[in-house]
Amino acid sequence: MKQNQHFGFGDKTEIQDIGGGLKRQMLGYNHELMAVKIWFDKGAEGYVHAHRHSQVSYVVEGEFHVNVDGVIQILHAGDSFFVPPHVDHGAVCPTGGILIDTFSPPREDFVEDLA
Repeated sequence: MKQNQHFGFGDKTEIQDIGGGLKRQMLGYNHELMAVKIWFDKGAEGYVHAHRHSQVSYVVEGEFHVNVDGVIQILHAGDSFFVPPHVDHGAVCPTGGILIDTFSPPREDFVEDLA
């Protein structure tokens, strides 16, 4: 997806297999904001990590065991979570599911992966 693209079409926008039962599709981004759709296979794990970006994630479907700064909550479709910059976080998806992740500023490493 080009940085100045205003529209994304789910059936035409590249879906990247990022390993470990995870797939990622860029929904849109500029220099301030990024939205990404992430598919988790049953049992897949987004390992605990931290980054400089603020993050809000929305559960589209499935069950996620989300760890933010050592606090674990079980989330379902319609739930969301916020991660401040530099805070450890991760998620396990025992059912398989989908998250929409938003980042500010955008994740530079995600953009580099598109090149």
